[in-house]
Amino acid sequence: MCQDFLQRIVSASPLRIIHNDTKFNNVLLDRDDQPQCVIDLDTVMPGYVAFDFGDAIRTIINRGREDERDLNKVKLNVPLYEAYVKGYLEKAGAFLSDGEIESLLYGVYLLPFMQVVRFLTDYIEYDPYYKTQFSNHNLVRAQAQFKLLTELESQRDKLRSIIQHAITS
Repeated sequence: MCQDFLQRIVSASPLRIIHNDTKFNNVLLDRDDQPQCVIDLDTVMPGYVAFDFGDAIRTIINRGREDERDLNKVKLNVPLYEAYVKGYLEKAGAFLSDGEIESLLYGVYLLPFMQVVRFLTDYIEYDPYYKTQFSNHNLVRAQAQFKLLTELESQRDKLRSIIQHAITS
């Protein structure tokens, strides 16, 4: 799955400058919660829009935390996904190629899968990369991301149709 999705993204997309750590807490807001600028720019480099899109979805629509121990709380906020897709394509749709738009859904699955592997690897190697707050923290993170991935997979048709609807609206 991962290799297939990565191949589809790479073959459909030009390299662009991307953030590589897209999440809400990397946007500076003013007192009225209006976005001012993107921060944490040490990760900016060439990549594919599906990576940034997938990472944003991974962090935005999970009702649970990234390190949620109660896996029953790891659920999708599909209305938030729909709102994000609509807003994203309203702004970026004008310059994205058809192949890039098609690749967005692959990023939605690829990024949580990559995080499962990264968290699990870090756990196995005694946590050299990710900072941990408690014993087995990276194992808990890996389990939560795997649960998120299964939730995403269970909604694949709906998530795809949301993108298709946003394109045609």
